[in-house]
Amino acid sequence: MSYADLEKRLTARLLPLETATALAERGDTDLNPHWTPLTPPTLLTPAAVLAPIVRRPEGWTLMLTQRTHDMPSHPGQISFPGGRVQAEDSDALATALRETREEIGLEARFIRPLGVIDPYVTGTGYRIIPVIAFVEPGFELRPDPREVAEVFETPLDFLLNPANHLLHEGEWRGRMGRYYEMPHEGRRIWGVTAGIIRALYERLYD
Repeated sequence: MSYADLEKRLTARLLPLETATALAERGDTDLNPHWTPLTPPTLLTPAAVLAPIVRRPEGWTLMLTQRTHDMPSHPGQISFPGGRVQAEDSDALATALRETREEIGLEARFIRPLGVIDPYVTGTGYRIIPVIAFVEPGFELRPDPREVAEVFETPLDFLLNPANHLLHEGEWRGRMGRYYEMPHEGRRIWGVTAGIIRALYERLYD
């Protein structure tokens, strides 16, 4: 991967934050068009996540978290830092930055937001706006032990290689569905997180 080329693509192909509410939606139904949505569009919970691209000198990475196993929802799963929009949040970027600070202690001064990709609608009723950002090394993390079991980085060239976007099928809430999975070094990156990574790849390269 040429990181100069990737930076140009990120600059040219990501979408402005202010367009986020009007964008077309991606989601779990991309691979499962036969699914009837369980949550009406008007009742979707607004949320945002930060996809932090860490610009390491030896190669760029994507920062991810593993949720604790006693979380009430999605225990133990790998995710981006983020969460639901709160009343005090001015926009999706404010939500993503606040949640990132609360969950892993990454300070905003190390983060340079680049733009967003299309909102991702989950089968659990969330409409997530993924905010893509560069993160400069030198930060110190303070993960919240109530929510985050681990913070780790995965090589970006691995995650943006479509050969590593494996398709699997399983049962969820009584219906069969397909989903992406990107296993790496014993970690299972799948579901919504893998779906957002796939959507980022398609935004940049399709």
